[in-house]
Amino acid sequence: MIPYFAHARSLTVALALLWVSLFASPAGASAARGAAGAGASRSPYPAAATRPAFRPHPWEYARAGAAHASAHARAAGTSGGASAPTGTPAPGSTPAPGSTPTQPSRPSKPQKPALHGNPARALVAFEAMQKYFYVKASRLYAGEPFSYLWAFSQAMAATVSVANIPHLGASLGRELSSELDARLTGLDSYLDTDNSGAPEGTYTSTLAAFDGTVVPPTGPGGTKYYDDNDWVGIEMVRLYQLTHQQALLGSAEGIMAFEMAGWQSNPAFGCPGGLPFSNSAENGERNTTTTAPAAELATELYRLTGNVQDLQFAQMAYEWVRRCLVESNGMYADHIGRRGVVEPALWSYNQGSMIGAGTLLYQATGNAEYLWEARQTAKAALAYFTMEKLESEIPFFASVYFRNLMYLDSVTHDPPGSSLAQAYVNYAWENLRLSNDVFVAGSPPSAQLLVQAAIVQIYALLSTPASTYF
Repeated sequence: MIPYFAHARSLTVALALLWVSLFASPAGASAARGAAGAGASRSPYPAAATRPAFRPHPWEYARAGAAHASAHARAAGTSGGASAPTGTPAPGSTPAPGSTPTQPSRPSKPQKPALHGNPARALVAFEAMQKYFYVKASRLYAGEPFSYLWAFSQAMAATVSVANIPHLGASLGRELSSELDARLTGLDSYLDTDNSGAPEGTYTSTLAAFDGTVVPPTGPGGTKYYDDNDWVGIEMVRLYQLTHQQALLGSAEGIMAFEMAGWQSNPAFGCPGGLPFSNSAENGERNTTTTAPAAELATELYRLTGNVQDLQFAQMAYEWVRRCLVESNGMYADHIGRRGVVEPALWSYNQGSMIGAGTLLYQATGNAEYLWEARQTAKAALAYFTMEKLESEIPFFASVYFRNLMYLDSVTHDPPGSSLAQAYVNYAWENLRLSNDVFVAGSPPSAQLLVQAAIVQIYALLSTPASTYF
């Protein structure tokens, strides 16, 4: 277990208040998010524009570097051959985004326990994320100039996931405790504590919420996204379970109140209900990706606090997605517009969130129908989302899908999720990893914080018990 944080951040105090606000985005933004992950250059969703993409050369891949080193060793009459040392750029390679060229240094004394397999790879990917994307002085991640909340939330999830790996040792445990504290400090930079009069959109509230970008004076602040706040809330619950700090639970409850206040009950809408995408004035959609994770967060809070209002909201949100966004194939569409027109795009993370919500509701209520529905969704998703389809999406989508699928597996004692996740990251390790342990994805392949954080999470989830996933 990671030791308690040294002190509570102002974030946890502010978020203990009840929050009210709504989110929205240009129509089609959710689908554009997936397109951005597959290599598109622009997207209405701001986190897709993290900064100019880093495009690696063929020789910068770890696999190519290893082959080159092996060939060089054979030519020199020596045996073996290996890639560049883990965590350092290969000779002649271009540093990853946000990095500066480094000079060779003397090997440091080993201070960390000898990890193997998935835990070792999770740590390698995490260290590369911190080395090439993290801006230590600000406790933020690089972007324009800092990353959007979407990417930051996944770096936070990666940190929590790594911290849950068993048998890390005291020294590494202390380091990760410090990292978790730093994520909370960085998260505070996105917290807008006074929305009164802010020209952000139709659903502006007067209470605290997380902006999609760093708030003034460090950044511009502005639009707020409901799914981003869902992801942050889920990580607050995981941090509370890891550290038992009551303020973290209060923060998660504050986020939940913010989500509840966003419920769209306008009878003029097609299929009233659901959570909007952002508080942009142009928003016209309510989404699976906003509503299903909110159901997960609400169920988790009910299990921890016994607050029946949380359970009632979770059930309402879950049933709304099933009523308004389920398709004939048993999977869930991306979103529905004001007039009731459904965008039928299928993304793996939407299926994953509904699988997880059904599983958590089953655990909270004992109602076997929730578990049956989760298993049916999993069955349909496993048939549809081939490895080729998963690899065409941004790795963030796959990380959410695998987390929820493996959580279901832990209840049903059925292992397809872990074997798929293992095959996915094994392929990434062999084919998408650069010699400095930065991962790339998309077409053409590029390095982004969102990609790196997703790979860290999957390796860490494969290293930890499912009880730590939510």
